[in-house]
Amino acid sequence: MRPTRTSPPLIAAAVAAAALALQACSGVSLPSFGGGSTPPPSAPAEVPSRYSAEEIVGRWGFTSYHNESDRARTVTAARGQCRQPYVIGRGSGGGVMMHLADQRQQSELKLKGSADGKNYIGPASEPAGGPQDREIISFDGRVLVTRYVDPDAGNRYGNMVYVRCGARA
Repeated sequence: MRPTRTSPPLIAAAVAAAALALQACSGVSLPSFGGGSTPPPSAPAEVPSRYSAEEIVGRWGFTSYHNESDRARTVTAARGQCRQPYVIGRGSGGGVMMHLADQRQQSELKLKGSADGKNYIGPASEPAGGPQDREIISFDGRVLVTRYVDPDAGNRYGNMVYVRCGARA
């Protein structure tokens, strides 16, 4: 058997038909499999905390409450804890040294802001409002009130009250 030869006009017609078919698809976006010019979506920009680490570093009287009606009494009790203060140190990476829930060792934690205006203290590796974060409920420079975001930790620890001992560090 002899191989069949295709004539050049037939090849040209096939190429033209393929070009028309591809042109009809020009309004359809096909997936790209390499080196596309569209950059990957970027992570949302970090929102800075309203508070700085310098404002949190220092010696604090510490206690907690579960019922809002106990807040005033708890702030007074926290002042009495200044004989044995909870020390919040400065971290080497610009954060603060505090304990996470159920941890014996302090960790460096970051102060974080969020788009909804809330502020948090927690691991830098997690976005603001992560499960290990504590929300800053209020802070006036002398009294800091926080609560863990995780519902279980929040129920166990309650609202944590830190009252600055003596002059600001």
